[in-house]
Amino acid sequence: MGIEWDLEDLPIQVDFASEVPIYVQVKNQIRLLLRLQLEPGVQLPTVREMALRLGINANTVTRIYADLEREGYLAKRQGVGTFAVDPLPSENGNGKAAVPGKALLAETLSQLHALGYSAEQIVELVKEQLALSS
Repeated sequence: MGIEWDLEDLPIQVDFASEVPIYVQVKNQIRLLLRLQLEPGVQLPTVREMALRLGINANTVTRIYADLEREGYLAKRQGVGTFAVDPLPSENGNGKAAVPGKALLAETLSQLHALGYSAEQIVELVKEQLALSS
Protein backbone atom coordinates (compact mmCIF):
# COMPACT_ATOMS: atom_id res chain seq x y z
CA MET A 1 0.00 0.00 0.00
CA GLY A 2 1.25 3.49 -0.85
CA ILE A 3 1.21 6.80 0.95
CA GLU A 4 -2.32 8.12 1.35
CA TRP A 5 -3.37 11.53 0.06
CA ASP A 6 -4.78 13.44 3.03
CA LEU A 7 -8.30 14.64 2.25
CA GLU A 8 -7.90 17.56 4.64
CA ASP A 9 -5.10 18.91 2.46
CA LEU A 10 -6.93 18.30 -0.81
CA PRO A 11 -5.92 21.26 -3.00
CA ILE A 12 -8.85 20.85 -5.40
CA GLN A 13 -11.49 23.52 -5.67
CA VAL A 14 -14.80 23.32 -7.50
CA ASP A 15 -16.39 26.51 -8.78
CA PHE A 16 -20.06 25.62 -9.09
CA ALA A 17 -20.79 28.99 -10.74
CA SER A 18 -18.19 28.46 -13.47
CA GLU A 19 -19.15 27.80 -17.08
CA VAL A 20 -16.44 25.11 -17.12
CA PRO A 21 -18.09 21.76 -16.31
CA ILE A 22 -17.30 20.34 -12.86
CA TYR A 23 -15.93 17.20 -14.50
CA VAL A 24 -13.40 19.27 -16.47
CA GLN A 25 -12.42 21.40 -13.47
CA VAL A 26 -11.71 18.43 -11.21
CA LYS A 27 -10.06 16.25 -13.85
CA ASN A 28 -7.68 19.04 -14.90
CA GLN A 29 -6.74 19.79 -11.29
CA ILE A 30 -6.09 16.14 -10.43
CA ARG A 31 -4.06 15.67 -13.63
CA LEU A 32 -1.96 18.72 -12.79
CA LEU A 33 -1.36 17.45 -9.25
CA LEU A 34 -0.36 14.06 -10.61
CA ARG A 35 2.11 15.68 -13.00
CA LEU A 36 3.64 18.22 -10.67
CA GLN A 37 3.10 17.33 -7.05
CA LEU A 38 2.03 13.77 -6.23
CA GLU A 39 4.68 11.09 -6.09
CA PRO A 40 4.07 7.73 -7.74
CA GLY A 41 2.55 5.33 -5.22
CA VAL A 42 0.41 7.94 -3.46
CA GLN A 43 -3.06 6.54 -2.85
CA LEU A 44 -5.91 8.78 -3.92
CA PRO A 45 -9.08 9.06 -1.85
CA THR A 46 -11.83 6.58 -2.65
CA VAL A 47 -14.46 7.69 -5.13
CA ARG A 48 -16.95 8.16 -2.31
CA GLU A 49 -14.50 10.16 -0.14
CA MET A 50 -13.53 12.41 -3.04
CA ALA A 51 -17.16 13.00 -4.03
CA LEU A 52 -18.16 13.88 -0.47
CA ARG A 53 -15.18 16.19 0.05
CA LEU A 54 -15.81 18.08 -3.20
CA GLY A 55 -19.61 18.02 -2.95
CA ILE A 56 -20.00 16.34 -6.33
CA ASN A 57 -21.57 13.15 -7.67
CA ALA A 58 -19.63 9.92 -7.15
CA ASN A 59 -20.29 8.99 -10.80
CA THR A 60 -18.34 12.10 -11.83
CA VAL A 61 -15.36 11.01 -9.73
CA THR A 62 -15.60 7.47 -11.12
CA ARG A 63 -15.47 8.85 -14.67
CA ILE A 64 -12.51 11.12 -13.83
CA TYR A 65 -10.54 8.27 -12.23
CA ALA A 66 -11.29 5.98 -15.19
CA ASP A 67 -10.18 8.63 -17.70
CA LEU A 68 -6.97 9.32 -15.79
CA GLU A 69 -6.29 5.60 -15.57
CA ARG A 70 -6.70 5.31 -19.38
CA GLU A 71 -4.34 8.27 -19.79
CA GLY A 72 -1.74 6.50 -17.68
CA TYR A 73 -1.80 8.71 -14.59
CA LEU A 74 -3.56 6.30 -12.22
CA ALA A 75 -3.60 2.58 -11.54
CA LYS A 76 -6.40 0.74 -9.75
CA ARG A 77 -5.66 -2.22 -7.54
CA GLN A 78 -8.83 -4.24 -7.02
CA GLY A 79 -9.85 -4.15 -3.37
CA VAL A 80 -6.92 -1.90 -2.43
CA GLY A 81 -7.45 1.50 -4.06
CA THR A 82 -6.37 3.94 -6.76
CA PHE A 83 -2.76 5.05 -6.94
CA ALA A 84 -0.68 7.67 -8.73
CA VAL A 85 1.77 6.21 -11.21
CA ASP A 86 4.79 7.71 -12.92
CA PRO A 87 3.33 8.75 -16.30
CA LEU A 88 5.51 8.21 -19.31
CA PRO A 89 6.21 11.40 -21.22
CA SER A 90 4.01 11.56 -24.27
CA GLU A 91 5.57 12.07 -27.64
CA ASN A 92 4.63 14.89 -29.97
CA GLY A 93 4.93 12.88 -33.19
CA ASN A 94 8.57 13.54 -33.96
CA GLY A 95 9.93 11.22 -31.27
CA LYS A 96 10.59 14.01 -28.77
CA ALA A 97 8.90 14.14 -25.38
CA ALA A 98 6.09 16.68 -25.29
CA VAL A 99 6.09 19.48 -22.73
CA PRO A 100 3.69 18.31 -19.95
CA GLY A 101 1.73 21.56 -19.84
CA LYS A 102 1.03 21.55 -23.57
CA ALA A 103 -1.34 18.57 -23.43
CA LEU A 104 -3.24 20.10 -20.53
CA LEU A 105 -3.45 23.46 -22.30
CA ALA A 106 -4.58 21.83 -25.56
CA GLU A 107 -7.37 19.96 -23.77
CA THR A 108 -8.48 23.07 -21.88
CA LEU A 109 -8.52 25.16 -25.08
CA SER A 110 -10.52 22.47 -26.85
CA GLN A 111 -13.06 22.43 -24.04
CA LEU A 112 -13.35 26.22 -24.00
CA HIS A 113 -13.94 26.24 -27.77
CA ALA A 114 -16.60 23.54 -27.28
CA LEU A 115 -18.28 25.82 -24.74
CA GLY A 116 -18.45 28.54 -27.38
CA TYR A 117 -15.56 30.77 -26.35
CA SER A 118 -13.82 32.67 -29.12
CA ALA A 119 -10.03 32.90 -29.31
CA GLU A 120 -10.24 36.51 -28.10
CA GLN A 121 -12.36 35.53 -25.09
CA ILE A 122 -9.94 32.76 -24.19
CA VAL A 123 -6.99 35.17 -24.37
CA GLU A 124 -8.85 37.55 -22.05
CA LEU A 125 -9.58 34.71 -19.60
CA VAL A 126 -5.90 33.76 -19.57
CA LYS A 127 -4.83 37.36 -19.01
CA GLU A 128 -7.30 37.69 -16.12
CA GLN A 129 -6.05 34.48 -14.50
CA LEU A 130 -2.41 35.46 -14.92
CA ALA A 131 -3.11 38.84 -13.34
CA LEU A 132 -4.78 37.11 -10.38
CA SER A 133 -1.87 34.72 -9.87
CA SER A 134 0.84 37.41 -10.01
